[in-house]
Amino acid sequence: MKIALLQLNSGDDAYANLAATVPMIREAASAGAKFVLTPEVTNLLSPDRKRQAAILKPEAEDPTLSALRAEASAAGIWLLIGSLALKGDDPDDGRFVNRSFLIDPEGGIAARYDKLHMFDVTISETEQYRESSAYRPGSRAVLARAAGQPVGMTICYDLRFPYLYRDLAKAGARILTVPSAFSPTTGKAHWEALLRARAIETGCFVLAPAQCGTHPAPHSPDRLPRQSHGHSLAVDPWGNVLSDAGVSPGVSMVSLDLEAVDRARSRIPSLAHDRAYDGP
Repeated sequence: MKIALLQLNSGDDAYANLAATVPMIREAASAGAKFVLTPEVTNLLSPDRKRQAAILKPEAEDPTLSALRAEASAAGIWLLIGSLALKGDDPDDGRFVNRSFLIDPEGGIAARYDKLHMFDVTISETEQYRESSAYRPGSRAVLARAAGQPVGMTICYDLRFPYLYRDLAKAGARILTVPSAFSPTTGKAHWEALLRARAIETGCFVLAPAQCGTHPAPHSPDRLPRQSHGHSLAVDPWGNVLSDAGVSPGVSMVSLDLEAVDRARSRIPSLAHDRAYDGP
């Protein structure tokens, strides 16, 4: 299977982000990719919650979702929209949702996944995140199929919770998707190590399209711009890095040998070795 990871530098203008994303999808499809993946918050990455509230749309009205569904249909490809920031559908809650979409070659929505784990961390005195203050977490793990392969859908901070990936693999996943906008500090320390670990633990391909660089925020000049680590990675089931996109926007083409999943799992069949235990 030939796949493509898109590395983006999305900012606080949804239409500018879409204008940057569409040509990359077309480039990937023209190069033969049958499965194209975009990063987390493909549509909008803004440091300003008020701006998000003013311009984010519900799923049914989101222009990025509509346009990218049309692109998938026109190209005849499977497309993972890593995630979109959207207005939620729970008026009693009022928070946004961070939702990943798997789009089929006819432009239909084959699966949706709402990010389970919220990034509520204090990395330093100057770098803090409280995702749960603006985003409602999901409650369901999602296994879907793309190009005939079972795919486990996750997003960014989910990466730190290995039981989710083990559950997806035991349910049948052979590919795990981790679209992200990882912080530079934690990305430098942990990004590659965690992705390789999830691949090794599960015997799955791990595909992680990422945001990169300093994100443009011309509509919020009084806010400190967000930054992301980049380094979109594709990792094979033995933990080998197949592709690293570095720190600039671009398209990474990768060919997956799906038989590698069976080879890795036959050599280390740890998914079949769970044992019940007491404690701790």
